[in-house]
Amino acid sequence: MGTHRRPKPPSRARIAALGMAAGAVSLLPTQSQAAPKPTVDEVRKQVEQLYEEAEAPTEEFNAVSEKQEKLQREVDGARDRLARKQQEVNELREKIGPLAAAQYRSGGIDPSVQLFLSGDPDNYLDQAEMLDRTSSRQAGALRAMQAKQRELTQEREDAQKRLKSLDETRAKAAAKKDEVQSKLTEARKLLNSLTAEQRARMEAAQERDDASAGASDSSASYDGPASGRAKTAIEFAYAQLGKPYEWGSTGPNSYDCSGLVGAAWRSAGVSLPRTVQQMYDAGRKVSKSDLQPGDIIYWYNDTQHNGMYVGDGKAIHAPRTGKNIEIVPLDSIPFFAASRP
Repeated sequence: MGTHRRPKPPSRARIAALGMAAGAVSLLPTQSQAAPKPTVDEVRKQVEQLYEEAEAPTEEFNAVSEKQEKLQREVDGARDRLARKQQEVNELREKIGPLAAAQYRSGGIDPSVQLFLSGDPDNYLDQAEMLDRTSSRQAGALRAMQAKQRELTQEREDAQKRLKSLDETRAKAAAKKDEVQSKLTEARKLLNSLTAEQRARMEAAQERDDASAGASDSSASYDGPASGRAKTAIEFAYAQLGKPYEWGSTGPNSYDCSGLVGAAWRSAGVSLPRTVQQMYDAGRKVSKSDLQPGDIIYWYNDTQHNGMYVGDGKAIHAPRTGKNIEIVPLDSIPFFAASRP
């Protein structure tokens, strides 16, 4: 076994340096002193970031909610089928009951003994024929009942699986909802930390930004080159200008980004999937140079944010919590891709 080495004593130079560091630390503010409050610009940047971070889980929540609705319909259908199968089994039971009673009344006596005991062979033969028919009917009914019973068991298992899947999906949706809500709550707390004067300054700065980005007011109407369904979709979107963004909403009083795009195209008779990613996956991709009014624009990436191209290098979109539906230059947000419904 090796011997333990004792650490070397610190040199005088090291002691002097530590002493200087200790002196320097004493000049720093202590933990009990309050940290400086963030400036209006810092709060604004943090709030913007929180709103942006809330967009991805919002789209995930939309996807899970859509799945939940589908599963709920399937569960309801399974319950209906289960009730019908149970009713069919009950009816078969009622049919089998009298058949079993008829056989019981015949006593189940051996046919040769019955013939020996019978005073009228013709009557016996009639009875035997009837009994044979009764037995075959009973056997058929029993087989039918067994088949229905198996179907009933399968239906019950199927309904239980769908219910389990629905419960899991509900839990996932609740988790995503909590994630979005926590981001929005944090943003609200930051905004509430500002004084009335600071908040007024921040709102004024926001309005200046919107004006420089070309954000429109709610009185604008579309007079661009679109035609047919694309024109109908854009006109619907223009009618929503000035309405607030609300996560998870598909109208009519508020929208999230994919909620607005979906509702606009639905007004033109075109059914789109619910989320940004589903729209991206389903759409026919078009290049930026081939954009036509009505095309769906994807900003940042294929899952986070979308809007609609309206022509003249501009797009309409539902931006984020705290803002209203607006028209902006296409390149005011990092362009990712475009698709045509």
